[in-house]
Amino acid sequence: MIQFQVTVTAEGGLHARPAALLVSRASQSRSTVTLAKGEKQVDGRSILSVMTLGAAQGDVLTVQVDGADEEEVAAAIKELFDKECKV
Repeated sequence: MIQFQVTVTAEGGLHARPAALLVSRASQSRSTVTLAKGEKQVDGRSILSVMTLGAAQGDVLTVQVDGADEEEVAAAIKELFDKECKV
């Protein structure tokens, strides 16, 4: 299991487009992806769940990836937050 934190840098927070990119990548993997904001944890493969986090710009999320391809998935999610989720 890999666990790390990411900061939401997008001006609109984790809105529809970046959430869809995240869910798309998580859904392509064989690993379980969980996002947490404070005490609330959601399935990273569900767009509705990710949107209900209400992650705003500046929020810190904890990402947990567990499974056969966890290293690849964790790297891809980190890259999404570093590049794609800034728009």
